[in-house]
Amino acid sequence: MRGNSHLFIPGPTNVPEEVRRAMNIPMEDMRAPDFADFVTGLLTDLKKVYRLEKGRVFIFPSSGTGAWESAITNTLSEGDTVLMSRFGQFSLLWVDMAERLGLKVDLCDVEWGKGVPVEEYAKRLKADTDHKIKAVFATQNETATGVSSDVAGVRKALDDAGHPALLFVDGVSSIGSIEFEMEKWGVDLAVSGSQKGFMLPAGLGFLAASDKALAANASNTNKMNRCYFSWEDMIKLNDTGYFPYTPATQLLRGLRTSLDMMLDAGLEAIWTRHTFHAEGVRRAVAAWDGCELVARGPEWASDTVSAIYTPEGVDARDVIAHAYSKYQTSLGTGLNKLAGKAFRIGHLGSLNPVMLLGAISAAEMALVDSGAKIELGSGVAAAQAHYRSVGG
Repeated sequence: MRGNSHLFIPGPTNVPEEVRRAMNIPMEDMRAPDFADFVTGLLTDLKKVYRLEKGRVFIFPSSGTGAWESAITNTLSEGDTVLMSRFGQFSLLWVDMAERLGLKVDLCDVEWGKGVPVEEYAKRLKADTDHKIKAVFATQNETATGVSSDVAGVRKALDDAGHPALLFVDGVSSIGSIEFEMEKWGVDLAVSGSQKGFMLPAGLGFLAASDKALAANASNTNKMNRCYFSWEDMIKLNDTGYFPYTPATQLLRGLRTSLDMMLDAGLEAIWTRHTFHAEGVRRAVAAWDGCELVARGPEWASDTVSAIYTPEGVDARDVIAHAYSKYQTSLGTGLNKLAGKAFRIGHLGSLNPVMLLGAISAAEMALVDSGAKIELGSGVAAAQAHYRSVGG
């Protein structure tokens, strides 16, 4: 194998060279006098990516799953009722965590390919006149199915019902890549991770909390047991510019550079770029006979990852294997009920049209190698026409 291998899974994503260089430093003293100013600046600028002026953000040495657990255990109590929906592997895992932590889940099961059922949420919230539902959970971008959901619509459902429940958002594969307005949309807790739109290796879990969520933490006398993910410990030390345990210092140095890159580019420009890149992939899929997006309509299609059904009789696992072994290209696998039926192309983070044309070309060849009756070059040409139409 020669040349570069190519990574087009929906996370971990490609790490820009500037970020890699920023992390390539000797170990440093995380209790040094000047480390505090560095950490304070990170926390301030991370809030900007979340579009959060009030509240605060936490950085845990974990994946996004750790931040999920922190959000739940610091604001809710065992036995609380929460409203959730399940429509892909990661929303499924969030439901599983809630149940294992002792919450009562009022569950909406949704067809895989669609997202948060805003109308059903509105119906259940209006019926909950006793306000037994303490939190509403929404996965903004379901990475397994390539589906995005309407978080602003969930906030409207809460407001129309006059319901006081906290609004939790899983933004692991959306924040920093597609539109997210934490304060404007009234989101109380939002989770993300370093390995997606933040263009870093895995290892940092990000959690943003509104003033309402912080008040819930302070007033809840029956919170769940927790230690490592305790807000009290984090707040006490973060307010001095430090952490209650050893931080991932090299990842934090990389985060400094990635935040600089993102804020210099402008979040609106980043959101527009992701839409532009995603549309090229979607046009390629439309040109492949027998293939279609898992997303059940354009209103659901994600701008960070496309999950693609293979033609009948073509095993998606073969497509992924051929792409990897013959073309040095990693495509995302189908998860859970999509195993063998779909593969995924991640198009978030540090990418450009020519890179994505490589992913489309590799997927196209691997499809044909696996028995798909599609015309070589059809998807590439469709994407090229789009990418030439306007500047990326």
